[in-house]
Amino acid sequence: MLIRKATAADAGHLVHFINMAADDLPLHFWTKSVGEGGDPWAWGQERAARETGNFSYRNAWLAEVDGKVAACLLGYPAETEPAPIDPDTPPIFVPLLELEALAPGSWYLNVLATYENFRGRGCGRALLAQAEDVARQAGLSTISLIAADTHQDALRLYAASGYHEVARRPVVKQDWAVDASEWILFTKPVL
Repeated sequence: MLIRKATAADAGHLVHFINMAADDLPLHFWTKSVGEGGDPWAWGQERAARETGNFSYRNAWLAEVDGKVAACLLGYPAETEPAPIDPDTPPIFVPLLELEALAPGSWYLNVLATYENFRGRGCGRALLAQAEDVARQAGLSTISLIAADTHQDALRLYAASGYHEVARRPVVKQDWAVDASEWILFTKPVL
């Protein structure tokens, strides 16, 4: 297995991993953003190929197995002093922002996802180790992440890797079709 920094050319993979990790919430948002007749995948890909922004390829690492992209890690330093949530924030995002604010100054692991045909090969564990290295190099002492209560394999991996539950918030669904009922914030100290 090879772990490498993502490039702008990886944006097509990144949008699939970003969407996979959040149960189609990104696609839901992208579809609303581009409007009728727009291409939500293309819009998401443009965002992933940007030089700046949290979802930029510059914040992502990919695991390759036998020369093929298998899994993704995307993360970045969280704000040390989170701003108040804007009253115009769509309600669907409010619980996520509330949880993020509970781990200020951490390295926020936003996306950890593996293509289905590569699961069970250690990609997630290897990328969690990569996250710890990145957080250490950034001088941060904690990693935080948010997972849906329905992602049982991921929840087992986080528990086995030393992550501890900090808080939960109910999922706001509105017109987003998802089975999850709670978002769960986890943290892990980086030694």
